[in-house]
Order: sequence, then C-alpha cells, then structure tokens
Amino acid sequence: MQVTQLKCGGIIVGCTFDHRVADAYSANLFLVSWSELMKSEILNPNDQVTSRIYYVTGDKIEHLQLLANCHDDQKGTSQRSKLESFSAFMWKTIACGINKETWGFNNFRFGIVVDGRTQLIINNVDKSLKGYFVNVLSIPFGEKKVEEVKEKSLNWVANVIHEFVDIAKTQEHFLGLIDWIEAHRPEPSMAKICAMNGDGPAVVVSSGQHFPVKKINFGWGKPALWSYHFPWAGKSGYVMPMPSPKGNGDWIVYMHLLKWKIELIKASPYHVFKSVTANYLNLI
Repeated sequence: MQVTQLKCGGIIVGCTFDHRVADAYSANLFLVSWSELMKSEILNPNDQVTSRIYYVTGDKIEHLQLLANCHDDQKGTSQRSKLESFSAFMWKTIACGINKETWGFNNFRFGIVVDGRTQLIINNVDKSLKGYFVNVLSIPFGEKKVEEVKEKSLNWVANVIHEFVDIAKTQEHFLGLIDWIEAHRPEPSMAKICAMNGDGPAVVVSSGQHFPVKKINFGWGKPALWSYHFPWAGKSGYVMPMPSPKGNGDWIVYMHLLKWKIELIKASPYHVFKSVTANYLNLI
C-alpha cells in the first residue's frame, strides 16, 4: 500500500494484491474499509510514519564529527566516529524542535544498531559467523530529558551515545545476549527500544556503510541507488545512512520516521539534509 501526495495537491493511492489470496470482490471490500478507517478519528495524520531519502555531503559529515570532538577535555578519550557524531546531530535536531508545553514529551530515547558479527569474529569466538544468515544485532540506547539534549553541546550528546554503544561492543554483551535468547526460545523477542511505550519519542540509527555495492551486479551495471527498508511495527522510527553511489564520501540517508520528526529535520537551519534528485545521481 502507498499513498503519495503530489506537489499540485492531488493524492495517488496505490495498493497491490496477490490474486492467489484475494479476488476483486475481496479487494473492493478492503479498499472500502481502508477508506472508512482513514476518515475515522482512529488515525491522526500527524502521527503517521513516513519515509524520505536525503543525501549528506562528505564535508558536512566531517564538520559534524569535528563539532562532536572539539570540546572534549578528557585526555586520552577516543575520537567520536562519524556515525556517533551524525547520530548526536539527529538527536539534538529533533529534540530542539520539540516544545515541551505543546508536545508534552519529557524524555527522548535514542538507539544505535551494533553488529555482533564483527565483535565475535574479532575476538575469535566463531569465524563461521561471516556466513551466518540470521540476526546478530543489538540495539543499545540512551534515554535523556528532551530539555537536556537541547541545552547540552553536540560533544556532550555524542559522548552519551558513545558510552551506551561502547558497552554493547563487547564479546561479553553478545554472548550474554545469545544465552538470553536461547533461554527464552521459542518465544519471539524484540529490542527494548522498539517495544517501549514510554514518555516521549524514540529513534534508532543503523548503518548500511558496508553495503557490498561492488559485488552487486544483476547484469546491467552498478546500481544507481540503494537503501534498506524495515517495515517494523510501532512508532520507534529508524534512520539508515549508507554510502553514496558517487563514491565521494557523501551519505545517502533513508529515514522512516513519524511525520513531525521529518518536518523538524527539514526545518533545521543547518541544511545538512538535501533531497536526492536525478541530477544528484547523475541520471540526467
């Protein structure tokens, strides 16, 4: 299903059915029910999850990393990564647009996806994990007051992110996670940040920086654009930065967030995010 609003004001509604499951009569029943639901008060258009794709130039990413490290007065502290710096900017950008009196949010949760394969392979736990086809991920997160994220520096926010990510980037963390899953099998499990219905919004940043673009060719050349989409339930949105097909250090950033979060990001005075166009992708 897809609903697209045109610049001229019109709306295109698209829906795909598998004829092995439903006939035209059944499809009509669905469309009528769907339209009735859209008109009801059950759905608030301001609370709907939407998707956008932007690009961020390499110099902007480097600038964010510089800001995330420039006030670090802790001697011997490792430099914050580009992903940590970018995530800190995302956290602050959304938080700064939240009016506590209007929105009623007190807290804001922010998570980062950590790849367990890398940690376990580095520590020689199991080399076969390179070909292991299943989830080996953890989503550590932090929860802070919205006002605190607003007021603190980007460096402070990046340090908060680094602290909770660093805890999960250990062999012990993932071995413990594996034990927990085995103990609760076959009950399904979900990352805590995705399941919580706490006081305030939640965002998860993943990373598609290792997308194997050089190995993917279906016979007609290198892809012009690539991204990941995970249609998970709930309102914990996610952001997926990936390398630009230009190969110049830019990032393609896929966002699957509540509409009001997208609007806050678009309204940011720093103009970090730019819309992906055919010209940018060298398709014209």
